[in-house]
Amino acid sequence: MTETAADPKSLTEIEAAAELERLAREIARHDARYHGEDDPEISDQAYDALKARNAAIEAAFPQLVRADSPSRRVGAAPSEAFSQIEHARPMLSLDNIFAEADIADFVSGVRRFLGIAPEAELAFTAEPKIDGLSMSLRYVDGRLVTAATRGDGTTGENVTANIRTIAEIPETLPAGVPEVVEVRGEVYMGKAAFLALNTRMAEAGSKVFANPRNAAAGSLRQLDPKVTAARPLQFFAYAWGEMSAVPADTQYGMVQTFAEWGFPVNREMTRCAGAEELLAVYRRIEAMRAELDYDIDGVVYKVDRLDLQQRLGFRSRSPRWATAHKFPAERATTILRDIEIQVGRTGSLTPVARLEPVTVGGVVVTNATLHNEDYIRGIGQSGTPIREGRDLRIGDTVIVQRAGDVIPQIVDVVLDRRPADAAPYVFPDTCPACGSHAVREEGEAVRRCTGGLVCSAQQQERLRHFVSRGALDIEGLGDKQIAFFFAADDPALTIRTPADIFTLKARQEASSLAKLRNRDGWGETSVANLFASIDARRSPPLARFIFGLGIRHVGETNAKRLALHYGTFEALREGARQVVRPSGERGDKGNEAWQEMVGIEGIGAVVAEAVADFFAEAHNLEALDALLAEVTPAPAEAIAAVASPVAGKTVVFTGTLDRMTRDEAKATAERLGAKVSGSVSKKTDLLVAGRDAGSKRAKAQELGVATIDEDGWLEMIRGL
Repeated sequence: MTETAADPKSLTEIEAAAELERLAREIARHDARYHGEDDPEISDQAYDALKARNAAIEAAFPQLVRADSPSRRVGAAPSEAFSQIEHARPMLSLDNIFAEADIADFVSGVRRFLGIAPEAELAFTAEPKIDGLSMSLRYVDGRLVTAATRGDGTTGENVTANIRTIAEIPETLPAGVPEVVEVRGEVYMGKAAFLALNTRMAEAGSKVFANPRNAAAGSLRQLDPKVTAARPLQFFAYAWGEMSAVPADTQYGMVQTFAEWGFPVNREMTRCAGAEELLAVYRRIEAMRAELDYDIDGVVYKVDRLDLQQRLGFRSRSPRWATAHKFPAERATTILRDIEIQVGRTGSLTPVARLEPVTVGGVVVTNATLHNEDYIRGIGQSGTPIREGRDLRIGDTVIVQRAGDVIPQIVDVVLDRRPADAAPYVFPDTCPACGSHAVREEGEAVRRCTGGLVCSAQQQERLRHFVSRGALDIEGLGDKQIAFFFAADDPALTIRTPADIFTLKARQEASSLAKLRNRDGWGETSVANLFASIDARRSPPLARFIFGLGIRHVGETNAKRLALHYGTFEALREGARQVVRPSGERGDKGNEAWQEMVGIEGIGAVVAEAVADFFAEAHNLEALDALLAEVTPAPAEAIAAVASPVAGKTVVFTGTLDRMTRDEAKATAERLGAKVSGSVSKKTDLLVAGRDAGSKRAKAQELGVATIDEDGWLEMIRGL
């Protein structure tokens, strides 16, 4: 823009809108030349003049500021906190493999699930696994409308304003793209940019970042987008969420389409024909790892054809059609200064190594897991020696291993550096928190405290678990706050049970002296925020509530299975109360409630016993009743699915299926909104009987359950 340009105030609204559109387009093009191609075609002064002209017109016509305005890419007014965005489709993580032999297992597992013969053609893609921050970019009618982090996979942080500052991410997409487009990928910071940033921060006296991934995450989560704009963030696109129309039929084709739309994609992505080619790509990328200007921690393999991806479907947290082959762990040598025992929420005594600080893979490590007492003694899970039977002793020089985000562990000891006075470690047989006897049951690797109701460590750990991110996710109740409330001796401040959390506000309001706002570290705002966070969790999702109870063997996945099957907490509680497990005598299969629970897909006898035991314990029921007086778990939401004849119904498969594998049939039924069970009961709606169906068919006939063969099943789901 030249100095003879018209005064913005002299422009008509139509003229101003037209010029703002032209400026947005031109400045975006120069941004792409400068940041994406490293090939600017105008001087910095000319570029600054364009931005100044844009700002002047926007000041004269604030009602015309565009969503893709260059001023919005530089920054916006700081927000007080990030809002949340619920993903239209979950952002799931990947399963990991670590050994070369696992590649063949992954490929053969895909073939087995799909029923594809070993000699039949099956293509995959292989690409570097970027060590950054997962991001979902949503475009509507070709314009960027929101950007969200992965979060918990279901809900992420709204970082739209910050994402607009990354020049590589287009504000608008070319004409002809689908109406709704969700492009997913990784925000990262290059190695050279990371080192330069840390140098600047150190010179300014600021805290430096531990590694490029932390730097990228910290930069993106700035409340002021102008801070993010000053950080050298980049982006690779490699996946997608909701798409109103899918423009390609392969993984490789989709990524190439992203490139055509203006997104940066990784040029190392390769299409492969099988396990040997995947391994060759893995070795090539591993060899060039040090030469890349961005951090990677492995190679991702994906089935190429999208129709096969759909057939393979998902497990609870990850797709069956993809896996991440992680690079070998990075190692370092340090001194084992001490072994401390931590008591978990189930009473498990877990040894933790306290180490002389050492940098492993760019991260300073001071602690490492020691798993259990056998691991310290040099004995593996099967009783066979590990580390060639070498035990670990305080004062030893040890080798520490860290792989990605995996908790560091000690993998070996340097015997020729062992101090002469180093003594074998004696694992305690009493709980360090309460002094109760600690026992190790036959067949168990873990020693547990027997003082469940009197052990303060277990009580605190259960509270921490209850408020954790995967459970009720109550902001403002971290480890320090739980310890503070647990140790409080005033009834108006004490939190010892989950129910106490929800009565805290009432107890505070009734107290004339023990006011939380008068304690160090608390003020009017922080107290108000805590109470608001607690009140916001009085109707938690059922699966989160079940997980938060800390029932042994019931993690997030099993909590979701139980929630989906029973629908309400009252139904789960009643079902568990009615359980009569098998006595062990020949032919005894327990009662119907037991059969129903063990028949839930993924729930077996071990989990069912733990659930039944939890609800049979009087002390648990007393604590539950107190909690349910304050909290009402929301009924489980049915699996989102297309309209189908099996949505919401319980389906059982039995016998041999000829035209699809049993696993694929189950996955298809779940995708269509059905509950898949492993046993027939009065609650079964449909039995699909393949060849050689036996006792389940007879039980279905006895109970009057609708039964169809494989052809009937395929006809029922045709076109869905």
